[in-house]
Amino acid sequence: MHVMHAEVGWVEVICGPMFSGKSEELIRRLRRAQIARQPLQVFKPAIDDRYHATQIVSHSRAAIEAVPVKDSEELARRVRRDTRVVGIDEAQFFDDGLVEVVERLATRGSRVVLAGLDQDYAGAPFEPMPRLMALAEYVTKTLAICMRCGAPAGRSQRLVPDGEQVLVGATEAYEARCRACHSPRAEATTRELFGGDGGE
Repeated sequence: MHVMHAEVGWVEVICGPMFSGKSEELIRRLRRAQIARQPLQVFKPAIDDRYHATQIVSHSRAAIEAVPVKDSEELARRVRRDTRVVGIDEAQFFDDGLVEVVERLATRGSRVVLAGLDQDYAGAPFEPMPRLMALAEYVTKTLAICMRCGAPAGRSQRLVPDGEQVLVGATEAYEARCRACHSPRAEATTRELFGGDGGE
């Protein structure tokens, strides 16, 4: 646990693939801030409404209330001056302006705790997460279990053919994979799972 200094803010990033417990760890840290009665605000991207519109919900169903926002500008506007702890889930879904917002919040004395994917489905760095990790005082890398071989998994395998970097989904669209079992092409995995041409 990180102990807050009265006048100093900092940034904590929780990163890793899907199904690795990122949101659960975020919720755990924010719950501790609630217990300590630290002024807290929690945000999530409005695009992510998989489990609930106004809650962060982990895959294990742990949950905490959150304000859905469309972009970093709206998030910045909605942070109150007296807020000491800011939680942000699915940081990879935000625009690049999130980096400046997070820096500003930490500089003015807030503890900012973010969770998000560090890699996209192809295994490439998922902006703005790499820059957030670079500026953070604390970075926690979580790993899942490979759904193919059971090894530690650091990548998210897309199971449906879609060329866009952002595709909000859960077990119907993704699974955790290790380096050896991961394929950057979702179409190949779809053919393996369903046979034939994957419905293309």
